[in-house]
Amino acid sequence: MDRAPQNSPQNTTHPAPLSGTQLLRLAHRISAVVNAVRIQLAKGWNFAPQTIAYQGYGSTGWVRVLGRVLLTKNPAPGSRAEHAARNGTQNVRGWRAFTSVPLQFVEVEITIGGVTTRVRADRGGLIDTVVDVQLPPGWHTAVLRADATEPVETRIQVIGADAKFGIVSDIDDTVMVTALPRPFLALWNTFVLSERARMATPGMAVLLERLTIEHPDAPVIYLSTGPWNAAPTLARFLGRNMYPSGALLLTDWGLTQDRWFRSGQEHKHRNLERLAKEFPDMRWLLIGDNGQHDEQIYSGFAQENADRVAAIAIRQLSVSESVFAGGHSEDGDHTTSAVPWIYSPDGAGMAKQLKLLDLL
Repeated sequence: MDRAPQNSPQNTTHPAPLSGTQLLRLAHRISAVVNAVRIQLAKGWNFAPQTIAYQGYGSTGWVRVLGRVLLTKNPAPGSRAEHAARNGTQNVRGWRAFTSVPLQFVEVEITIGGVTTRVRADRGGLIDTVVDVQLPPGWHTAVLRADATEPVETRIQVIGADAKFGIVSDIDDTVMVTALPRPFLALWNTFVLSERARMATPGMAVLLERLTIEHPDAPVIYLSTGPWNAAPTLARFLGRNMYPSGALLLTDWGLTQDRWFRSGQEHKHRNLERLAKEFPDMRWLLIGDNGQHDEQIYSGFAQENADRVAAIAIRQLSVSESVFAGGHSEDGDHTTSAVPWIYSPDGAGMAKQLKLLDLL
């Protein structure tokens, strides 16, 4: 009697496991499908396309233009939300900033100084591009518009060749108290807390204002690992607390072309290196805190670009803030550093030490 053939272990085949690159490609495809579904749902809920323009900067021969294209829910006419938006009195929960849906790869028209160019937003709906245009130093207006959206204006600060001093400042726990490194508190501050309940760090607004008075041509760059979704909220916070106007350089959460998660440290280091190349004669005051990685990032940048750094100012977290942050570094030994380091818990203490360095 014939017996049915049996599979031997040697003949059993197993699919080869996916490589890291293949898994990342699969994740990108899944992300694209999810975003397409979100777009369809948003359109069904009467979300409308909107171009958002962020403040930029540049030199006399080019400008860096920043913006985003999203599907957003407009407030109902006559509602309290509509009244607040019209009068600039927003007092909304943080999670509302994350309900919008990015429109990927749409074309955006940019006009500034009589020059018009068209660029394409990335997979996060973000526009971050350089436009070649001849402009005198000072503030200029750029107009951005994606198809089917209203044009929006933003300010661009053109920095003259004679400007030799600039300011780069972190936001979280530096100019705004957030205790961001503590996961649950970070979620609370980001998604739940009303934006008007956020607290400004004592003395920091006065410090930055005094620096811009002492150095009227100095650009102010707010460099943070926060997401672009929070940009309008952060801009309102900075304006409401009398911080100097400046470009926001934020990041986008999620996948990149070669990583599962975006690196906040890489984002800061990359933008510092970019500023050093864009303004080779500029010396920067780098302001941060000792609750995350600012000391490490600034130290690495200063070691490679000592002639580009005027000083490094680190805000020391309080005991309670350091507990929220999971501990913080001690005041480092920077006696061998070619760049001056200062530490203080507030803006007033920083101002005194910057005055001794003839920077204020």
